[in-house]
Amino acid sequence: MKVVVLGSSGSLGSPGNPASGYLIQLDNAPSIVMDLGPGALANLQAVQNPSDAHVVFSHLHPDHCLDFPSLMVWRRYHPEFLAKGRNYCAGPSDTPVRMGRLSADIPEGIDDFSDTFAFLPWEAHKPHHIDRVTITPFTAIHPIESYSLRLEENATGKVIAYSGDTAYTTELIDCARNADLFLCEATWGDTSEGKVPDMHISGAEAGKIATLAGVKHLVLTHIPPWADPQVTLQAAREHYAGPIDLAMPGGIFEV
Repeated sequence: MKVVVLGSSGSLGSPGNPASGYLIQLDNAPSIVMDLGPGALANLQAVQNPSDAHVVFSHLHPDHCLDFPSLMVWRRYHPEFLAKGRNYCAGPSDTPVRMGRLSADIPEGIDDFSDTFAFLPWEAHKPHHIDRVTITPFTAIHPIESYSLRLEENATGKVIAYSGDTAYTTELIDCARNADLFLCEATWGDTSEGKVPDMHISGAEAGKIATLAGVKHLVLTHIPPWADPQVTLQAAREHYAGPIDLAMPGGIFEV
């Protein structure tokens, strides 16, 4: 598997860095787009045909999903690269309603995306098999229905874990257990002290979780424009001895 960072800015885009979006590329199978925040679709176009991908959402805050209506325009109407069939879209239970309202033609209307996506609702700890990958959601702590995601390549057993947005929870430790690559948010910068509870984690907490889970490679992401990435990285290093990187647009991680 290969992870291509489409965008990694936290809570909103920053100059040169879209909000959350990650592309999982696989051999001989459609790719998987994991979250699609504002600006991420443009970077996806630079890598591959956006129609040739499944889409999975950790949750439906705008910074993780707002490019989805534009993706449907591409899939339905592009003169050359429109979707030839349906892919999977997996996410929280209300995904068809929330996403449908974003692209509906009338107020309170719902654009039915079942013409181009088959929907799979997340249920905590219940795996979904999507082509060559098994994805298992874990309950996240966030103001709306949210999940951390564990992706395992069936043929190799390689694992990518993704925190989504969450406060510190043992569910995230279980999600990331022995992962080859752990994409972990670090919204609060170096520490969560004095920050809003039950929303996000810090670089220090990301490092602690990576150690407790025994992950092989930690990648910090979802750092907002006003936080210092290097300070966040240093805070993580104080709690995790393995390799650490910052997620940046265009970054590639082989698993």
